[in-house]
Amino acid sequence: MSPLKIKKGSSRHSAYDLRDPNADVIERHTLAVIVDNEAGVLARVIGLFSGRGYNIESLTVAEIDHLGHTSRITIVTTGTPAVIEQIKAQLGRIVPVHEVHDLTVEGACVERELALFKVAGEGDKRVEALRLADVFRANVVDSTLTSFTFEITGSPEKIDAFAELMRPLGLAEMARTGVAALARG
Repeated sequence: MSPLKIKKGSSRHSAYDLRDPNADVIERHTLAVIVDNEAGVLARVIGLFSGRGYNIESLTVAEIDHLGHTSRITIVTTGTPAVIEQIKAQLGRIVPVHEVHDLTVEGACVERELALFKVAGEGDKRVEALRLADVFRANVVDSTLTSFTFEITGSPEKIDAFAELMRPLGLAEMARTGVAALARG
């Protein structure tokens, strides 16, 4: 245990997320929500989370059917099993929501994220940044005499690992898209 008596395994993302050691296990779930593509739908979905104090780790939205005017919202959230079930039930009650899929429960799924990294450095640090980018299969999408911009796709864990390795080499800026996920098979 840490000096603050925070149980190991509790989230490191927020000071509001201090866990009771006797509470249920916190799980990470990826939800795919099919909705009508109309004004205000995303606000209603997000309002459900904010109004009840649920956290969203990742959120991506895009239209998937132009003729049917439907969009797919992919949400990565955390909570106890009871909270996750409550989230799914409440999402299903929102009128423009057609389907709610818990990709974590329904079986194996493929999760990918796109990120852009601007790394500023000179000399050996530039060479090392290029070498690591090659190992991670990142593409150089912009280059100047003092910086590189890398594009990388992969699992959120791969993106995190790349970011940690780039920090000491001069990571200046980062942009991430959020998780896009589909069930396998």
